[in-house]
Amino acid sequence: MSTPDLAAMTRDLAAMVRIPSVNPYDAAPGPGRREAEIAAWLLTAMADIGLETGREEVAPGRPNVWGRLRGAGGGPTLMLAGHTDTVGVENCDDAPFEARVEDGRLHGRGAVDMKGPLAAMLETARLAKGEALAGDLLLMFVVDEEHLMTGSLFAGGRRSAAPKADSCVVCEPTRLAAAPAHKGQSAFPITIEGVGAHSSRPELGENALVSAATLIRAIADYDAALLARPPHPLLGHGRATPVLMTGGESHSAVPAQAVLTVDRRTLPAEDAATLRAEIEAVIAGAGVKARVGAPAPEVAGLDTPEEAAILRAALAAAARVGAPAAPVAFPGGTDAPNFGCPAVICGPGDLAQAHAADEYIELAQLSAAARLYLEIARIMLKGR
Repeated sequence: MSTPDLAAMTRDLAAMVRIPSVNPYDAAPGPGRREAEIAAWLLTAMADIGLETGREEVAPGRPNVWGRLRGAGGGPTLMLAGHTDTVGVENCDDAPFEARVEDGRLHGRGAVDMKGPLAAMLETARLAKGEALAGDLLLMFVVDEEHLMTGSLFAGGRRSAAPKADSCVVCEPTRLAAAPAHKGQSAFPITIEGVGAHSSRPELGENALVSAATLIRAIADYDAALLARPPHPLLGHGRATPVLMTGGESHSAVPAQAVLTVDRRTLPAEDAATLRAEIEAVIAGAGVKARVGAPAPEVAGLDTPEEAAILRAALAAAARVGAPAAPVAFPGGTDAPNFGCPAVICGPGDLAQAHAADEYIELAQLSAAARLYLEIARIMLKGR
């Protein structure tokens, strides 16, 4: 079996961690928010490997980049996908971009989520050059996973000229377990209407915050009802959780309006119209005057069937290389549903370290990931 070069992966990972690529969210890219700079680094790295490369602007200063290793022909295209952005560093320990190596771990923002997986993707392409593959191996690096997922939505859409894949591994950290499913997310803003008055005479008004409290209790009952429904075999139940609330303008005024955001974690079979109808029914049942806004964010769920070739390949490859060989659910949302092909989530590192004050990845996981990805490529790209 081809041997991954851990020293090369460690160098690649350190170089990427030292390029701050915090998601700019709704602001323009700027210092410390350099998705374009890490994209340029990746283009150079892929060209050095010998891949065909491409770059597409999703938004100004926010490019997706990709590289393709062509096979001999007659086989499908397998995509390994990851994102170049990270969350912020406000909660971080000192020197989050130093890329410190200690006790077999590399520390720094993005080490596990998900520049470590990106390093394993690059190493897989290096190793795959020595393989007799019929199909193409595609590496896809997208922007904006940590916010609105515009990068993967663009890559999977009609406007993108990037190559399309027949199947995909999204390389988010799972400790190398194959995750064919995750819940979706719809965060509904609910505007609650009241009647303003001076707080010395509250009986003259209708307190929107009090109405919001009534609605919060109704949402808790709705969540309990969701838990009573039949569960998904991997994902369990949908959930409804109040997560944000704003309201009021003065300590001397009865609030005339409040906004409550309800985070609805969805099962793949649940559709948008039904979700909205259920939220509106909860509001009506609570007797609250409110209107439901468009959900933001709105993340699709993933439910790759057990007979899908990519899931079978991931589990077979895991058994061969000693990785976990049973499917699991991924806890959060990912880019996987947006690429338009059957997908599994499988990557090095522990998701518990993502977004942490002292984020790190165990370097041994990088070697294991490269071996696993290469084995998946051998299975998937051997030719039809």
